[in-house]
Amino acid sequence: MQKLLKNIKECTICQEHLPFGPRPVVSAHQDSKIVIIGQAPGTKVHASGIPWNDVSGKQLRKWLGVSGETFYNTSHFAIVPMGFCYPGKGKSGDLPPRPECAPQWHEPLFSVLKQVELVILVGMYVQQYYLGKAAKNTLTETVENYNAYLPKYFPLPHPSPRNRFWLTKNPWFELDVLPELRSRVKGLI
Repeated sequence: MQKLLKNIKECTICQEHLPFGPRPVVSAHQDSKIVIIGQAPGTKVHASGIPWNDVSGKQLRKWLGVSGETFYNTSHFAIVPMGFCYPGKGKSGDLPPRPECAPQWHEPLFSVLKQVELVILVGMYVQQYYLGKAAKNTLTETVENYNAYLPKYFPLPHPSPRNRFWLTKNPWFELDVLPELRSRVKGLI
């Protein structure tokens, strides 16, 4: 595992497309029980090198019902993005994750993550990649039908402050989905 993480952190396969250069962000241990797959680091995470070290991460920890100490305990959580480096900014916000990373690194990571019991899929790009045709037409439908993907996968929207409108429009998420998520997380850690 240590050699694999070192190889990932030294990766430069998409260097020419990265405005701030490569700085792969990943966190895992061979005993991790839960894998959180997000989209790609933002600028704050790129600067710190610590996954989910921003406002979105604070919200995600709240959704999971865990402290920062628990969240960053790699025997509990592996944190694996679709794109390991900050992809840059587009017209409507950060660009999608680079397409090179997941095919290059996810399979090798999962081959050594033998204790995983739950994979949390954060955001549409992740859900489309991992659920394929089983994903519903929209992120909202996929998250609303989270039971269809259990016990292996648990789809979530992105916890970005930009999604406040989505959360307001979909009160069932906090009422029905989050208690189930917290219960499953608590049962595994």
